[in-house]
Amino acid sequence: MALVGDGLRQAFWLLAGGDADVFGITLRSLEISGAATGLSLLLGIPLGVALALGRFPGRGLAISLVNTGMGLPPVVVGLFVSILLWRSGPFGFLEWIYTPIAMVLAQLVIAAPIVTGLTLAAIQQIPDRFRLQMRGLGASRGQLLWVLLREARLPMLAAAMAGFGGVISEVGASLMVGGNIRGQTRVLTTATVLAASKGNFDVAIALSVLLLAIMFLVNAALTWIQQRRAP
Repeated sequence: MALVGDGLRQAFWLLAGGDADVFGITLRSLEISGAATGLSLLLGIPLGVALALGRFPGRGLAISLVNTGMGLPPVVVGLFVSILLWRSGPFGFLEWIYTPIAMVLAQLVIAAPIVTGLTLAAIQQIPDRFRLQMRGLGASRGQLLWVLLREARLPMLAAAMAGFGGVISEVGASLMVGGNIRGQTRVLTTATVLAASKGNFDVAIALSVLLLAIMFLVNAALTWIQQRRAP
């Protein structure tokens, strides 16, 4: 318990003292995971809607792949992204390995199936008779899609929370493709692993507290938006 108390005090002093290294790591975590989450929404929402409303050969297989992707181990994602971006790999000429771009790509692979799967479930839970009623009223395809997205907006906010939580808290993929380079690719999770490996448990606890605080604040904001009701 004394160790936990020391970690909490260390977290307070790191924040109160305006530690540049800690704030840099925190900002980098938000930038990388925020970018990955935003890209996953841009990719996952249209794909989830297409899978929910479309009828085409292989649809069942595609949905199964999405559901499987929702549970992808981050270390496996990190391995395959590393192979693709390695200097001798097919995309090695881009020289993205051990850069924030590589970390965004790895986190995108983790978050996109989560957003896609939850969007798919959100659209599918809307009754078919609702869509039939909209079509009977003369709604165009674009208007129908807009109404469906509005009806499913609360579950899709949950998809955004799940996607962000899944990527900002993962460590395996970020460590493998980013290399945990100080000032470049070190984020809160990889910095925590490094501190713990060195026996600096007070620093590791402090970084963990910061990570939990960020997750709480972001999810609290999204929850407030999700639960807000118009008068």
